[in-house]
Amino acid sequence: MNYYIKLIRPHQYIKNGFVFAGILFAKIWTIQSILDSIFIFIAFCMISSSVYILNDIIDIEQDRKHPKKCKRPLASGDISTLSAKILLVCLLIGACLMSWSVHLNALICIVIYFALNIFYSLKLKKIVILDIFTISMGFMCRILAGTYGLDIVPSHWLLLCGLMVTLFLGFSKRFSEMLVAESISQQQKIDTTREVLSHYNTRMLEQFMNISAACSLMCYGLYTVSSHIVSQDNHKNLIYSLPIVAYGIFRYLYLVYARGGGGDTSLDIITDKHMLATMLIWVMVIFWLLS
Repeated sequence: MNYYIKLIRPHQYIKNGFVFAGILFAKIWTIQSILDSIFIFIAFCMISSSVYILNDIIDIEQDRKHPKKCKRPLASGDISTLSAKILLVCLLIGACLMSWSVHLNALICIVIYFALNIFYSLKLKKIVILDIFTISMGFMCRILAGTYGLDIVPSHWLLLCGLMVTLFLGFSKRFSEMLVAESISQQQKIDTTREVLSHYNTRMLEQFMNISAACSLMCYGLYTVSSHIVSQDNHKNLIYSLPIVAYGIFRYLYLVYARGGGGDTSLDIITDKHMLATMLIWVMVIFWLLS
């Protein structure tokens, strides 16, 4: 059972929290909307786990050459490929049924997310820059499922903010992988890393990280003061949550540069008490400002 838990990566489920952005900022806190959001969250947990299994199946030979990924259940042989495929299909069907029970739009987002990841695993992950945008689009599917999937029309600024934040996290991940790749290259003199990393360099990724981080702050700030938001009841004070967002981004940059983080966003957030506290405080402040 422990091997199957490692295979589906439940610690990554924190990323699916993006589906709650819709009801949070739209201030639709009814029991039904909360339950529907939870169903969509569970659906994305299942579909994301199926994607992790798919990636492990496709990358099994490459993972066996990696110093850390070789310990994954499929690469190490602890779980057979057939068992992984059966679990993948079960999770895929469960995700589709769960999302469909909420709204057809939610099901469409789930299907697009899975199709996007198939293209990513087979081709797009090898194309420089487009690989990160593809990952970001996966997060946008979560936001859209939590908005259009609940008949909520999201703000354009909110969508742009989500795009920039996820681009920032994606480029941070590549930066961390680049550092690991350089370390492996120096120690083992062989290529055991992502093919796309040969098109990147640390200076380029630093620029991409800084630009996307700055754009994230700008978009969030503009969202909180946009006329559409300010005109709504109790929304005019959202600007006061901006310092918390700024601290979170700066703290994450600190983890990337000083702690060797960035390779696993979910693990970074869960294990760093400052990041975890920042997220919890931000959610509580949003509730307080909108209530």
